[in-house]
Amino acid sequence: MDLMETLRRLTAAYGPSGKEDEVAQVIQELAAPYCDELRRDTLGNLICHRRGRGPRVMLSAHMDTIALVATHVDEQGYIRVGGIGGISPDRVVHTPVRFQNGQGGVVQAQADVEPGKRKRSDLFLDVGVAGQEQAQRLVQIGDAAVFDTHLIQLGHRVSAPYLDNRAGCAVQLAAMAALGETDNDLYFVFSVQEEVGTRGAKTAAWAIEPDYGLALDVTPADDQPGSKHLVSSVLGGGAAVKVMDGSVICHPWMVERLMQLAQQKGIPAQRDVIRAGGTDAGPIHLNRAGVVTGGISIPWRYGHSPMELVDLRDVQACADLAKAFLESKLEKVC
Repeated sequence: MDLMETLRRLTAAYGPSGKEDEVAQVIQELAAPYCDELRRDTLGNLICHRRGRGPRVMLSAHMDTIALVATHVDEQGYIRVGGIGGISPDRVVHTPVRFQNGQGGVVQAQADVEPGKRKRSDLFLDVGVAGQEQAQRLVQIGDAAVFDTHLIQLGHRVSAPYLDNRAGCAVQLAAMAALGETDNDLYFVFSVQEEVGTRGAKTAAWAIEPDYGLALDVTPADDQPGSKHLVSSVLGGGAAVKVMDGSVICHPWMVERLMQLAQQKGIPAQRDVIRAGGTDAGPIHLNRAGVVTGGISIPWRYGHSPMELVDLRDVQACADLAKAFLESKLEKVC
């Protein structure tokens, strides 16, 4: 699977939390050759099943993104917005956006509020019209706007919108495509509504009832200027094996198994600790009586901005490590 082309398609697809149909369709087309069954559940999770007689393993990479949602159209035609997920006002000002119907706009902020003091309520969209009636023909209350920026390649690295978590989706697809023989019963979940509370993974885990869980996501990098070392992973350091974050303390057996596999297979890997935030590992490990859960993450810069950044070598390392885990012999841990 061509990682660059996969990332290009995934980052271009519309898919804010709650409206993931377009990106789900792209993923379904890419995943179909590699699984026995595909289905969408009630919340919209895309679940791809590769049947096996061994332990049940659930992987999860969320396909939804943060976005801006229209809340009011004023008399001048400016559109006031709220946030879907973690929107930082100063990171999104002057960014081009688009709605699902193709209507474009630009994020702006009230001129009387200084950078650093802006709130979401100070943001508005200029969609290029001069009155309320015109704007209301283009945008309805509740419509969601996503960043209308595009992927660029920077040597071994790529910068693009929504690498959180289209990069994790690419990892899961690449692992599926490369997977060899395994007895394990595999469920590849592309989950919804992670950005607003890891909701999709919770219902998917309840339905699947896995023996093992593995969340594939991004993780903040510790190699930006001015880092206060609140996180531990760096770009180019390989797959980030999650130890803990704000939602989960990963099962020690899972951390050890992933690090051992990385060493055995010659896959670059590093241990990942972040003090806040979370992934689909949170709801998975708390499912029913508990699930042996871990995480493989891609170090990532400039999170929740219009142009995030990852290293393609780390993306490939994550895919290789996920593949190695899925092909390994798994038995009951406890």
